[in-house]
Amino acid sequence: MAEILCSICARGGSKGLKNKNIKKINDLELIAYSIYQAKNSKLFKHIVVSTDSDEIMSVAKKHGACVFFKRDKKLALDSAAKLPVIRDCFLRSEKYFNTTFDYAIDLDATAPLRSSKDIKDAFNLFVKSGKENLISVTKARKSPYFNQVELKESGEVRLCKKSLVKRRQDSPKVYDMNASIYIFKRNRLLKSDILFGKKTALFVMNDDTAFDIDNELDFKIVEFLIKEKNLKIKDL
Repeated sequence: MAEILCSICARGGSKGLKNKNIKKINDLELIAYSIYQAKNSKLFKHIVVSTDSDEIMSVAKKHGACVFFKRDKKLALDSAAKLPVIRDCFLRSEKYFNTTFDYAIDLDATAPLRSSKDIKDAFNLFVKSGKENLISVTKARKSPYFNQVELKESGEVRLCKKSLVKRRQDSPKVYDMNASIYIFKRNRLLKSDILFGKKTALFVMNDDTAFDIDNELDFKIVEFLIKEKNLKIKDL
């Protein structure tokens, strides 16, 4: 049976929405939604939270996640890339649990509308695809190949070079990354910093399951949807 690590990376600093990872919706902290979705998926023996925040550590432990280290400051900066953070958590977890994991599935703490079924479906698609990594996406509302304009430094407004398609139907398929689910084979995660390529699979999610909270408006939209659906822990 495959060994799969679930990582949830949640740093303490947030400029768009202060303390967003532990901000409550329906009396449940934001990060807790991802923890219970991971639990309900039944895919993981180990659900590990990577954070630099004592408060997040406490909340994550309360909801049953494993938090056995504090993230290095250099990996908690605004400028820190996501892949090195996931890799750091992965390697620490292999050492801590004395286990060689076959896969890493990273769940973004700011995407609470995914479901445990989304996680299972994404993993099943990934295994069948034979690819090396997977990212979750939604269909893009607007295409960069159709009727997008750019403002030049001179003040001139013109069509983007890619916006030369005459009909929307002729545009290539494009998607928005929704920062919800990332999956990696072990070797890909440890040996490459490239997120996209021929060996990358896409998992297409519905618009109403794929909001990523960056600011107060995002939070209000997600809060409304969670309350409208009346989501409980067992439903995640």
